[in-house]
Amino acid sequence: MSRTSQLGTLYLVPNTLGDVDRAQQLSSVLPLETMRLASQLQHWIVEDAKTARALLKAIDGISPLACSIQEMHMSEWRGAARNAKYGDKAKPETLLEPLLKGIDIGLMSEAGVPGVADPGAELVLAAHRMGAKVKPLVGPSSLLLALMASGLNGQRFAFQGYLPQDGTERLARLKQLETESRKLEQTQLWIETPYRNAAMLTSCMQALAPQSRLCIAMDLSLASESIRCMPIGEWKKQFSSEASFASLQNRPAVFLLLAN
Repeated sequence: MSRTSQLGTLYLVPNTLGDVDRAQQLSSVLPLETMRLASQLQHWIVEDAKTARALLKAIDGISPLACSIQEMHMSEWRGAARNAKYGDKAKPETLLEPLLKGIDIGLMSEAGVPGVADPGAELVLAAHRMGAKVKPLVGPSSLLLALMASGLNGQRFAFQGYLPQDGTERLARLKQLETESRKLEQTQLWIETPYRNAAMLTSCMQALAPQSRLCIAMDLSLASESIRCMPIGEWKKQFSSEASFASLQNRPAVFLLLAN
């Protein structure tokens, strides 16, 4: 896939949304053409090398890799701020230098699609500045899957990333999002660290009006997938005891809110 007379292409390669039975997930979440293109790439920029190698190993069983995983050129990128925190001062342009030589590069996030709720956006923008072609490949996006399945407003929505960890700040932010949702008739989406799912739902039940609708979509695309959407008043009825929160813990989740 290398080129000598023009810039290489930055391929945005989707990952699975969970690492359990990754090889079994592939046929249901990644098109064959996506896997075929990924299998031919030998230069990679990834969020986590271990996860990237696991996906490529699974792809190899369906579409043989152009070279062994050990022979691949693989660099990690977790965003400028996080990379600097760990002493890595590499810039996006430096990681993308093979493009200038006509070599194609694959960009892979930890889960889902690169550039969406993912630090890969910085690299994509840098590729555009270089004049390189950017090619997004089809794969699962937890945000879009959750929005599709929520029944909430899919015509107008906003992704908020992570909400504050501090309890008081989180309550204030939830009230603000509810006000914006009601005013704009806009679905609000956010994510949380899996071990704080229960705390997030508790805050939602404290801060939001009984009629506001909350959807929690967990383990999307996995066998354990769970998608529940109901008014806050109903959430309070069904999660009235501490034991009822156990089903939420340690599961990747997307939270969606639409205020009436």
